[in-house]
Amino acid sequence: MNNEPGQPSAAQKPSISTNLQPPRVAMAIGAHPDDIEFGCGATLAKWAAAGTEIHHVICTDGSKGTWNVNADIDALILTRQHEQIEAATRLGGVQQTDRVHFLGHVDGELENSREVQRQIVRLIRIFKPDVVLTHDPWKQYRLHPDHRNAGQAVCDAVVAARDPHFLKDLGIAHHRPQTLLMWEAQVVHHVEDVTDWVDVKLRALEAHASQFESTMKVAPGTETTALNSFRDRIRGRLSELGEPQGFGAAEVFSRISDL
Repeated sequence: MNNEPGQPSAAQKPSISTNLQPPRVAMAIGAHPDDIEFGCGATLAKWAAAGTEIHHVICTDGSKGTWNVNADIDALILTRQHEQIEAATRLGGVQQTDRVHFLGHVDGELENSREVQRQIVRLIRIFKPDVVLTHDPWKQYRLHPDHRNAGQAVCDAVVAARDPHFLKDLGIAHHRPQTLLMWEAQVVHHVEDVTDWVDVKLRALEAHASQFESTMKVAPGTETTALNSFRDRIRGRLSELGEPQGFGAAEVFSRISDL
């Protein structure tokens, strides 16, 4: 889907693209630790293996990510940061400490604010990604407000990052990404073949051990059986997504080009 102003060309037809050329730099922006791995982990692993510099941006502190009513929240925040760095390292194949950026907003209270947009613009202008990946904010019935607001903030930040008269006080030259990919896609415009990268995605997801019970349905004492069920669900889902394109497994996105 291109980004031409006004009415589309009469010749413009909905289409599905496949397999971007691995970008020089990609930036994935998620609401919480583990959102990126669920949304585009296998795609990032594929690109990293091809030499792409990957940056992970986490908007919230993950402080609501437990069902334990007596949890030590400060400890949980630190745990989730360590898990995110480990997950990024598993996707990228090398230590990723310097490429994981935590914005630090309170989990469950993320807003599409000027402050959040400003933080994202700064990172886009510093690292100059060719491709930005995030939540689709227009996903119908998307319940979690952080997912909606993260996706909207990224869309708004892409506009501000690309245009020279937005946020000039940052003192960083504007940068225009080439492509915006949005997971949890309401309408699929792009498919990445990740047949060879599903196991890497799973290993990255399993770095988020604090989320086994709440997100992956792995209750204490059932790790072996429940983790196998979780792996089977993810493999089955990615296989279904790949089938229409003849891929063994796929991750799918809404795509906006010509940013």
